[in-house]
Amino acid sequence: MADSIFRITSIQHLHQLLGLSEPKHPLISVIDTKYLQITEEEMHMRFVYEFYMVSIKDKNCGVEYGRNTFDFENGVMTFSSPGQIYKSTKEIQKGEIKGWMLFFHEDLIRKSPLAVQIPEFSFFKYDVFEALHLSSEEEKTVDHTIQNIITEYNQRIDKHSQKVILANLELLLNYCLRYYERQFNTRTNYHSDNISSFEKQLSDYFQSNKHLEIGIPTVDHFAKQAHLSPHYFSDLIKKETGKTPKDHINTILIKYAKNMMVNSSQTVNEIAYALGFNYPHYFTRFFKSKTGHTPIEYRNLFHN
Repeated sequence: MADSIFRITSIQHLHQLLGLSEPKHPLISVIDTKYLQITEEEMHMRFVYEFYMVSIKDKNCGVEYGRNTFDFENGVMTFSSPGQIYKSTKEIQKGEIKGWMLFFHEDLIRKSPLAVQIPEFSFFKYDVFEALHLSSEEEKTVDHTIQNIITEYNQRIDKHSQKVILANLELLLNYCLRYYERQFNTRTNYHSDNISSFEKQLSDYFQSNKHLEIGIPTVDHFAKQAHLSPHYFSDLIKKETGKTPKDHINTILIKYAKNMMVNSSQTVNEIAYALGFNYPHYFTRFFKSKTGHTPIEYRNLFHN
């Protein structure tokens, strides 16, 4: 059926679908992409993995990332978190793509420090065209770490297995975090246009009264304008400016709010609605959290 969703619920389920033997470990597996196959029928299906995925594919993978086709000589890494939906745009024959795919279930990390740390790896929420492009040395380092994981879960599982696997998994993700930072740095000129555009769009948003039409500006709104995922857009802006897009939005909101509190006779409720807040008490709470004063207290500082 066109656009039907097929849920892959476990590592064992995934192995069954690919025609592989039972996984060595129930919560983590590294699969060679030579086993990957997408038929014409499967092209019309959407797939949902109920676990995390980290994959690396070579330059011949034939994948276009969004509106861009990148010319890269080495591996390209993509990431996904549980519940994300994938749809293939082309048929893939077994052996056509070189690389590997690492899958791990949330239960693997649930009782470990990595469970708390995993939100920091925001690349799990990036879109596929925001992939990580590796140098040859970076690819060797990543492959070495993956081999450590494979070696460990292929051995007889003992009381140390989980710790060793988790240590290497955390190491892998920290390498990816480092390499994404390098990628942001090397694409500074490319990203500078996005920074300038965001700052102009944010200013224009209020000047054109969009806040009255569609409400307080959101990160999602500006990410969409830049044709980027909200998480990648947020990381890009923070890397270049030191502040998140949400910080920028809050700064300009407070600027307008202060000016209106001091230079107009509007009530707090009227100002809240004028700025795009649906509920005045949300505005009061927001204003105090950013200034240390309620709106009335701030107004009185200038009128007493």
